[in-house]
Formats: sequence, C-alpha cells, structure tokens
Amino acid sequence: MSNNAAIVELSQAANKFRSSIVLQAENKYIDVKSILGLFTTLVGNFSYELHVHGPDAEEAKKELGSIFAKHNLNVKVVE
Repeated sequence: MSNNAAIVELSQAANKFRSSIVLQAENKYIDVKSILGLFTTLVGNFSYELHVHGPDAEEAKKELGSIFAKHNLNVKVVE
C-alpha cells in the first residue's frame, strides 16, 4: 500500500486512545501508534488483524475499523 494519508490518519487516530493497539500481519506485530511501524508494514496485500486492549478499546476499534475500511485495507478487528 502506498497510501501515506491512510498511514498518517491511522497513527493519529490511534494516538488519541490509551488502549494498546497492535496490528498483526502474518508473524509481525506492529504498534499502530508508531507511524514508522505502519510505513514498514502496510505494504503488499496482506490481510491484517487488529488487536485492541485497554480502557477505551471499544471506541478505538470502531474508529480505527472505519479508517481501515475507508482506505480499503483488509483488516479483521479481533474481539
């Protein structure tokens, strides 16, 4: 994926939350709050899993899920 706007939007949204927000791509785990981690991971057509744990996890899942969908990224939010 070369959509820098999606990466910036995801990182900014993730940083609003106190929860731990991790993106799993195959055997890699990336902190979504790390813009550099996203740049090195969101390439290619992997399918991703989003893991969110913490006090505001439900709100984070909703907001980040909608951003992934908006940018047509194949992400499954893990409950």
